[in-house]
Amino acid sequence: MAKLTKFSNNNTRSLHGKSCFLIKRGISVFLIAVSLHTFMSLNAQTIPENSYKLKRVVIDAGHGGKDPGALGRRSYEKNITLAIALKLGKYIEQNMPDVKVIYTRKTDEFIELYQRGDIANKNHADLFISVHCNSNPNKAIRGAETYVMGLHTDEKNMAVAMKENAVISLENDYTLHYEGYDPNSVESFILFSLMQNTYLEQSLEFASLIQDQFRTRAHRPDRGVRQAGFIVLWRTTMPSVLVETGYLSNATEEKYLLTGEGQSLIASAIYRAFREYKSMIESRSAFSLEPVSPADSIRFGVQIASSRKPLAKDHPLYKKYKNLMAIRDGKWYKYVTGSSNSYEEAKKLKHQVTLSVKDAFVVAIKNGKIIPLKTALSEIKQ
Repeated sequence: MAKLTKFSNNNTRSLHGKSCFLIKRGISVFLIAVSLHTFMSLNAQTIPENSYKLKRVVIDAGHGGKDPGALGRRSYEKNITLAIALKLGKYIEQNMPDVKVIYTRKTDEFIELYQRGDIANKNHADLFISVHCNSNPNKAIRGAETYVMGLHTDEKNMAVAMKENAVISLENDYTLHYEGYDPNSVESFILFSLMQNTYLEQSLEFASLIQDQFRTRAHRPDRGVRQAGFIVLWRTTMPSVLVETGYLSNATEEKYLLTGEGQSLIASAIYRAFREYKSMIESRSAFSLEPVSPADSIRFGVQIASSRKPLAKDHPLYKKYKNLMAIRDGKWYKYVTGSSNSYEEAKKLKHQVTLSVKDAFVVAIKNGKIIPLKTALSEIKQ
C-alpha cells in the first residue's frame, strides 16, 4: 500500500500544511517490488560519483578579546557566542565525521572581521556560520533571527548591521581592509549594502532552516530571516549566515542564554538545520554532471511531489523512493526520482511510477534546475 500526497490544481503536488494522502489500493506486492527495483536500478546507474559534498564548515564565534560585544546585566556576548559555537562544532564533529569543522576562534581572543572571512576563504569552506547575541534599548524584545548579506530593507536591520560592523574601529588600520567603509556613516553603509552576495539563494535557504529549528526545537520566538550589509558576511566566498541567537537586553532571554541547557538547545537547533541543509544541497547536486555539451548536461526524471518547505529525511516519500532528489524551483521544492540522459528511459520510468502516483510526469533538469521539457528536447535535437 503506497501513501502519496495529492497534486494541487496547478499540477504540482502540494505538501504544505497538513499532509493529505491518496491511498492506492489493489496494487500487487509483486508489481510494487518490480517498480521499486526499476527505480533503484535507474538511480544507481545515473547518480554521478563526483556529486557535490559539503565537506568544510567554518563556525565563527562573534566578538572576543578586547571586543565584548553586546552587554547584558551579567553577561558578555563574546562568552556566550563562544560557548554556543563550540557546542555546535562538537555536534557536527560527533555526528558527521565526513565534515571538517574550522573555528575562527576557540578562546577569548580578538579576531578582526576581515580575518574571519579570510579564514573561511583560505580553507575553501562550503558554509560560514557566524554566531552572535543581540541587544535593544527596548528590553521587552526577545527572540532569534538569522541574517544574510543583502540589500537593507529596514532601518532596524541596518541598525543591527552597523552595530556589528562598528567593531572594525577597534582594529589597526581598518581603512586598509574594508574599501573605504566608514562605520560611523549611514551613507557608507548604504553603498556597502548594495554589494549583493553571490550565494544569496543558498544563504536564504539555510537561514530559513535555522529559524524553523529555533521555533520548533529550541522554542524561541521566531523573528525571521533578514538581509543587511554585514562585513563579516561580505568577506566570504560561500553561502554565509549571521545568527542572532537572542537578546541579552531581555532579562529572561539573558538568563536562558547563560545556561548550559539554553546554549545546547540553540547549538542543537543550528546543527539540525545544518544537517538538513547539507542533505538538501547534496541531493540536489546529484543531477549536476560534468557537461560535455549543452545536450549532454540535460537529465530527465519523474516528478512525484512538490512542497513549499523541504521534507524531513524521515518522510515516507524518502523511504519509498530511494535516492529521491529535492530541487528548488522558485518557492517550491520539487521531488524527482530517476536521473537519465534518455527521455525515452524517463518515460518508461514514468509509466512505472504512475502505477502508484497517477499524476507523476517527466521533467528535464539542467545544471541542477528544472527547465521546460520542450526546451530540453529542442536542445537535444540540435
